[in-house]
Amino acid sequence: MIFEPSPDLIARVTELRRDIHAHPELGMEEERTASLVERELDRLGIEHRRIATTGVVGVIRGGKPGKVVGLRADMDCLPLTEKTGLPFASQTPGKMHACGHDAHTAMLLGAASALAAMRPDLPGTVVLIFQPAEEGPGGAEPMIAAGALDDPKVEAIAMLHVDSRLESGQIGITPGPVNASADEFHITVNGRGGHGAYPHTAADTLPATAAMILALQNIAARETDPLKSVIVTIGTINGGVRNNVIADEVKMTGTFRAHDPGIRNGLEQRARRILDGVASAYGVRATLDVLYGYPPVVNDETLASNFRDYMRAQSDLDVHSPPPTMGAEDFAYFAERVPGVHARLGIRSEKAQSTYPAHSSEFRIDEDALPVGVRTLVAFATGVASGEIPLA
Repeated sequence: MIFEPSPDLIARVTELRRDIHAHPELGMEEERTASLVERELDRLGIEHRRIATTGVVGVIRGGKPGKVVGLRADMDCLPLTEKTGLPFASQTPGKMHACGHDAHTAMLLGAASALAAMRPDLPGTVVLIFQPAEEGPGGAEPMIAAGALDDPKVEAIAMLHVDSRLESGQIGITPGPVNASADEFHITVNGRGGHGAYPHTAADTLPATAAMILALQNIAARETDPLKSVIVTIGTINGGVRNNVIADEVKMTGTFRAHDPGIRNGLEQRARRILDGVASAYGVRATLDVLYGYPPVVNDETLASNFRDYMRAQSDLDVHSPPPTMGAEDFAYFAERVPGVHARLGIRSEKAQSTYPAHSSEFRIDEDALPVGVRTLVAFATGVASGEIPLA
């Protein structure tokens, strides 16, 4: 059976999680959180270094030969005002851990404590990656650029994300795509303004914009394999100044999302073709700017399958393979460079009122799931390092 954390260790993980939750920090501002992580690693006798502004990398060198395994947790919060009423709720209005990063960091610190205690008999090396700015502007790439995967050279990596789709304590491990890409786009529609009483003298951007919004949905409805996933969402529309003035400009923003890199790479070209066609029909001009963000998270097929099978065989945990989501995660950059697994930890519990989705001001987690998260992280590290979970 896999490692079972002691009550004292879980009490410490819970304490750390609540401390981090009460003091949330936005991306690249996680100075207090990074300092907390550093103090805990010092207490455990784990070597560490600060990189990428507020990122922390710890290294546990085992006493036996084995592979180098990475474990990653994100530390940042969201710009929300918390409405849970919990006794350890955010003390900072406008900032909240509404996506579980507080739990991710605390569980990784719990796993670090367990692995440090195993050090004489631990195979290989475990690299602990505490990452800033997953919610934006993106902390994975700066950490990779600063050598988080290189000193020592990581051979496989995993992360654990809380998931309110799964019942509390369940584990989700799915080979292949698990998260979508997230690309931002900006559309500007320019026409010719005029008096609302004389539309024939103008080139009205508002009906043109409405037609563009509808036409863009054909990318998903008629131009993509129905068995593939793609989203084209318009999030904002701004145009017009008065009820009797024909708007000469409208601006829109939105997001493209896809699991398949090939589909993702073709979305901009398809959108340009549609926008140009509609603009021509309405006598206006349309410009499109795409800001490419996180790529899809694709779990290594072999590693994820082997890890899932290992957890089912070696533990009493309830292991599932949930479907992918259209949410994005910058863990994708780690998984592009080394075999990676984005695993999920169920936190859904009516009793704990942890039924709200992530990014909600009412978001909660069931803390009874924390021991399962620690067990899962330790199992991945020791299983891959020892070769019990094969990479190929």
